[in-house]
Amino acid sequence: MGSTSSSILKKGTQVVIILSLWIITAWLFYPLFTLNAIQMANAKLYLFRAAVGIAIMLILFGKTIFDLFFPQSFSEAKSILNTIFLAIYSLVIAGGIIYMVARMIVLYIRSIDTGSPF
Repeated sequence: MGSTSSSILKKGTQVVIILSLWIITAWLFYPLFTLNAIQMANAKLYLFRAAVGIAIMLILFGKTIFDLFFPQSFSEAKSILNTIFLAIYSLVIAGGIIYMVARMIVLYIRSIDTGSPF
C-alpha cells in the first residue's frame, strides 16, 4: 500500500509542477496578448519577459517530445490515447512557441517604428 500512495504523491507533484510552470508562462506572456495596450517605453521589459516564457515553453516542449519518443518504462505498454494526447500536446506547444515569437517580432518592429531606444 505504501508504494501505491507514494506513486500517487509523485504523480500529483509532477502535475502541480507542470501546472505551476504553465501559470508562470501565462503570466510572462500576458503583455503580448494585450499587445495593443503596451506602452513602447516598456517594450524592452516585455521582450525579456517573453524570452523567459519562450525558454520555459521550449523546456516543456523538449520534455514532451522526450516523453513521446523515449517513455520512462519500457515494460509497460503506453496506451494509444496517451500517445495521441502527447502528440497533440506537443503540436499545441510548438504552435504556441511560433505564435509568441511572431508576437515578439511585431513588438520589436513597433518599437523600432516609434524610435524606442534599446
